[in-house]
Amino acid sequence: MTPEPALVWSRAAPGVLLLRLNRPERRNALATPLLEAIAQALIVADADPSVRVAVITGGDKIFAAGADLDELATAGADEPIQSPRFAAWAKIRSFEKPLLAAVEGWCLGAGAELMMCCDIVVAGETARFGQPETNLGVIPGAGGGATLARLVGRALAMKMVLTGEPIDAAQARAAGLVADVVATGTAQEAALALASRLAQRAPLALREAKASVRQALASFEPDHLMAERRRFVALLGTQDKAEGIAAFKTKREPVWRGA
Repeated sequence: MTPEPALVWSRAAPGVLLLRLNRPERRNALATPLLEAIAQALIVADADPSVRVAVITGGDKIFAAGADLDELATAGADEPIQSPRFAAWAKIRSFEKPLLAAVEGWCLGAGAELMMCCDIVVAGETARFGQPETNLGVIPGAGGGATLARLVGRALAMKMVLTGEPIDAAQARAAGLVADVVATGTAQEAALALASRLAQRAPLALREAKASVRQALASFEPDHLMAERRRFVALLGTQDKAEGIAAFKTKREPVWRGA
């Protein structure tokens, strides 16, 4: 029996492409092949005039729980800064058409960074957003510092990144991270309804409008993202990173050594 793909494409409505993360056995962990699949899907969608809007969604209880821990565990400080993973993130951010996220349940780490690549986020009431990377002895490596602070401000970004504690959907909306909060279980429906409305608008105007709004946040962000990536890669070779992952897997408290 052929396994289902980790990313499922479908035409949910005229002009609307739906991308569904499909690794339920790994809590939709964003391993590099899945991230590259998302990037490739968006490259194809950007070149397809019949696609006006794209929507990314996950599962009913988990949007995406972060990076793939097995992949992270084997990564070291010798990983290139300009890695295939870093390139995939850049391709996702470069998507020129409106990109929406429909979030139910947990949206953590790399999942939250993927959500922040989207232009409009619709969340179920019980959605939770967080950057828990410091629990594993690393930091966010794809926008959880550089982008989050630009979206929610210094104070909340500092608290989220330093403590690793998540915020709920209401807090996320109040902070400007989420546009709409809807009843649990209806985020995808609401996001697709909004996407259908956008798909009926002038496509060139939508592209330019998106570019204009994003430019307000993008000043010096590429440099910030590169600096964040360098810090992240440096931490991959630390004892604390290995300890954080080992402790997580064995369900014990980590013993940090600062090395």
